[in-house]
Amino acid sequence: MGLFKPYRFLSSVDKVDLEQLAADGFDCILLDMDNTVLPRDTEVVPDAVIEWIARAKEMGFKMSFVSNNWHGYVFDRAAKLGLPIVHKAMKPFPLAYHIAKRRLGCKRKATVSIGDQLMTDVFGSRLAGIKPILVLPQATKDLPHTLFLRKIERLILKDAKPTR
Repeated sequence: MGLFKPYRFLSSVDKVDLEQLAADGFDCILLDMDNTVLPRDTEVVPDAVIEWIARAKEMGFKMSFVSNNWHGYVFDRAAKLGLPIVHKAMKPFPLAYHIAKRRLGCKRKATVSIGDQLMTDVFGSRLAGIKPILVLPQATKDLPHTLFLRKIERLILKDAKPTR
């Protein structure tokens, strides 16, 4: 699986163990937005995710969104959560990860990314030399091309299940 192998596979963002990340030497988190932090095409971020982001900030994690989304409303979403954003990321190309990392002052080896798509988030993170955490998507509704990519994901992941 190599470039498509996540560092960790979890059921949702709020299941990412921040204490373990810190113990493993990570201090920077790059987050996908749609279907990772909030269900696609909605403004409703689950309370558990809001609390997780607040806790990460309190612990001193530097964080940014890295999103393929091209719409202007992603800036409002990011601002509501108090995080910067690199949008129009064109993942899996790694440039946006490098831009976000540089803006935050993060080192590659101290950075993880969290996203819901194997073909963009995990693959793009690996191309950037960043450890990717894969989470299950928050919604089943998605763009047609993403639904197609999810079929390929299932073939690659086979019987892999999130650890929690």
